[in-house]
Amino acid sequence: MLHVRVVSPADVTERLAGELTADPGVSNLVIMRAAATRPDGDAVQFDLARASANSVLERMRELGLDRRSSVIIETVDAALVDRPPEQQATYHGERVPVWELVEARIRGDAQYPPSFFGLLVFAGLIGACGILTNSQILVVGAMVVGPEYSAIIAVALGLDQRDRQSVRSGLLVLAAGFALAIAVVLIFALCIRWSGETPKEYLAGVRPVSDLINTPNLFSVVVAVIAGLVGVVSLTLAKATTLTGVFISVTTIPAAADVGVSVVYGAWKEAAGSLEQLLLNVVLLIVVGALGLHAQRAFWRAWQRRSRAPRAPRPPRAR
Repeated sequence: MLHVRVVSPADVTERLAGELTADPGVSNLVIMRAAATRPDGDAVQFDLARASANSVLERMRELGLDRRSSVIIETVDAALVDRPPEQQATYHGERVPVWELVEARIRGDAQYPPSFFGLLVFAGLIGACGILTNSQILVVGAMVVGPEYSAIIAVALGLDQRDRQSVRSGLLVLAAGFALAIAVVLIFALCIRWSGETPKEYLAGVRPVSDLINTPNLFSVVVAVIAGLVGVVSLTLAKATTLTGVFISVTTIPAAADVGVSVVYGAWKEAAGSLEQLLLNVVLLIVVGALGLHAQRAFWRAWQRRSRAPRAPRPPRAR
């Protein structure tokens, strides 16, 4: 269930009240005339079942409330009712995604402050240590630390909504972030090589972790596609623990780290393979993310239309 607070302009309140009253998913509707300030207007509050959220919020947009007023949406974790509205309309236990909340979460995460680039650099350094020491644990740690998926899914959302600005900014951030991570890893690897602290196994060519990263193949494509699908489903259905698994499944920041390390040690073929691995994963995650968002919207719209359609009465059983 959701709780929605609206500051409605006086000339819109009557139409808004009519829309809300007509929807069976709206309950506990409260309207207080001229009770709100900054912005000024009528205070409207109501509870909203998730099954009705997308249609109600879409009609509120059509009334211009997203431009002329303040609309706040809160998630209700518990309610003292016999049967919450959410239980009345689910698909085998899965609730309809509230697309306003999904998009707000993606856009909220698509902020690129200095800490975003800092985390990419730190993840790259952890990955470089894992590559040099043949430690898979460190490489997995680098995957978890890397924040790049927020930019990747923001680009996917931009493609789905044909938002060129979001696509452009996301791609620029990804290019700049990975380039910075590669540059810092390169400097780090130069320092390690100059100090003579390079592990003997790595110098001797025993590089199982690096070889796994810099040799993209069919399985790299399969894993990237599946991870992209899991990532977008996890976001739309708000399954945070599953989303963490996506971070550990895709070879993005480890591939960037391997580019820097391989260049320092003159392994040009490996550097090219790691760059190919990086581009392959990023492109597939974006494409699969955009297609996944589009497919889920279409599926849930069709399901809601079928679930709301009146059913023909069953014929009486023969005795």
